[in-house]
Order: sequence, then C-alpha cells, then structure tokens
Amino acid sequence: MDFAKKANIPPSTLYKILSGNRDPNIKTLRQIVKTIRDIKESDSGDFNAVIAARSVLDNIIETKKKIAGRLVTIREYSATSMEEAIIAAVNAERDGAKALVCAPIVSPTVEKILNIPVATIIPKNSLTDAIELALKKME
Repeated sequence: MDFAKKANIPPSTLYKILSGNRDPNIKTLRQIVKTIRDIKESDSGDFNAVIAARSVLDNIIETKKKIAGRLVTIREYSATSMEEAIIAAVNAERDGAKALVCAPIVSPTVEKILNIPVATIIPKNSLTDAIELALKKME
C-alpha cells in the first residue's frame, strides 16, 4: 500500500498488475519505474566503500559515521584475492560509492581504473601485533 501511495497508483491496480490479472498501461509503468528509482536513490545516499577480507570487515562496528560534519554510510565489500578486490572496486563505483578504502596491495591498480577517490589502509598496530604473533609461533 505504501508503494502504491508513493507511485500515485490505486492499490487495487497495483495488486492486479502484481498478481498477473492486468497488464500496466504505459503511464502506470512509467510511474512504477520512477517510484522504484526514487526509492533506490533515497536509500543509497552517499557512501564510502571499504574493500577488505571478511575478518577485517567483521570488526567494523558502525555502518554510518559522521565525517567532516556529514553523515556517511560505510558499505562493505568482501574480497579474498586481488581479482576479487578489483571487481569489488568496480562494483562499488557502479553502486555509487563516493570514495573507496582498500589495502595497499590493490590501491595502485584500482586508482588507475576508478573515477572516485581511493584511500589506502595503512595498518600500524595490527602489523606490529601480527609480527609479535609470528614471533611467538616460532618459539
């Protein structure tokens, strides 16, 4: 019913179309398509894409963050290989990402193919922690 109201289509007409009892006329079809696009645009908003392994993405607590006075959505793209990371970067841009954050091993490549800003993750504490863990495992 909410969609019918947004599309300015009587709910009974929408029900008949969805149940296959009626074919939409061109005006109704245009209203449906316009409403779907409007809903999709309002849901998407500005977002920054983050490409990383699932184990890293699982540590992201906030999916929305206030940055420079703007509320920005963080959308996750999981990748386990260079190829998946490049594909995820292209998909993120196609999805409407305003910027991309990714690992240093893939950032030079995706910067060459994307038209959005790319920021590189530079681990500090996690790198030191990993080295310490490796040393402990050697003992």
